[in-house]
Amino acid sequence: MFATAVPGLAQLLSDELGSSGARVTQLGFDGRADVVLFEAESADVRTMLDLRLAEDVFAEIGRTLRSEGDRPNWITTRIWRPERIRRALAARAALVRATGKRATYRVIVRVRQERSFLRTDLRREFDRAVARDQPGWRRADPAELELWVVEYQQGKLVAGVRISDAEMRQHHGRVEERSGALRPTVAAAMVLLAGQPDGVLLDPCCGSGTILTEALAAGWTAYGRDIDPAAVRIAGRNAGAAELELGDARRLDLPDESVAACVSNLPFGTQYEVPEPMDVWLREVLAELARVTRPGGRLVLLAPDIPRAVVPAGVRLTGRHQLRLFGHRSTMWIYQR
Repeated sequence: MFATAVPGLAQLLSDELGSSGARVTQLGFDGRADVVLFEAESADVRTMLDLRLAEDVFAEIGRTLRSEGDRPNWITTRIWRPERIRRALAARAALVRATGKRATYRVIVRVRQERSFLRTDLRREFDRAVARDQPGWRRADPAELELWVVEYQQGKLVAGVRISDAEMRQHHGRVEERSGALRPTVAAAMVLLAGQPDGVLLDPCCGSGTILTEALAAGWTAYGRDIDPAAVRIAGRNAGAAELELGDARRLDLPDESVAACVSNLPFGTQYEVPEPMDVWLREVLAELARVTRPGGRLVLLAPDIPRAVVPAGVRLTGRHQLRLFGHRSTMWIYQR
């Protein structure tokens, strides 16, 4: 099997897979997403659809190397094996209810380089293999079945049938959307990095409430604040069990050392402006988060950059994870109070 993740989350997804009983075998990147290859017992496969950090999960149908035959037709014959397809479809059928009597399908191909052939050439060969071995299937977009071929490392390709759906990566979606909302899998990773649930988790810039929703799912008591009344209203619809108030992250209405963790996707002056020069605003916000977080608690913040000069005394950087979101680089910063 293999799974995809937001670029930068491969190692965290590997840890989650390990705790779910799977054995991770390889990590890679297909040009758009991190790829994690793993083995799971048949009894554990269903739990793979409960992964919080995976965007998609696939039943593997084969893998090959470019070095053994760098041609679309050869790669297709190495990967497309009817008996493997049957096993993958059986695994999918055990997890996903079919929506139609006559299957529709589409092929998605991602390769690291197109010097030898175009990815459309490989997709065309796969379409021919499907037409030959599954004459009852009909090509469509969107489709009931998705067959993926990805070059996860230079010269290494793996193919699979997607067994997850859009609800997995969206964690069943938000009641109301807001521009710039965080991907649920990234929010789940940030909440995971905050540690074991142990009281109140605060998001001082809660936006649409995605982090609060993940915090509640993980077992935290969730508090949200935002300076934008519209954000507080939307977060109330998406994370109704959280305590929500209109508030400025620079002047929080909370006592000293009253929360166990602070987790937030900080505005960084692009889609949502801050009322001061960024360094000044960051210094004030981090000082306030340090004030309300109890000793030993964590601050997990998503931002392209947090200069060392704005971090208050008594707050120590313990780790960071670089991500790529919507084509832009950002970083999850982990601090210890």
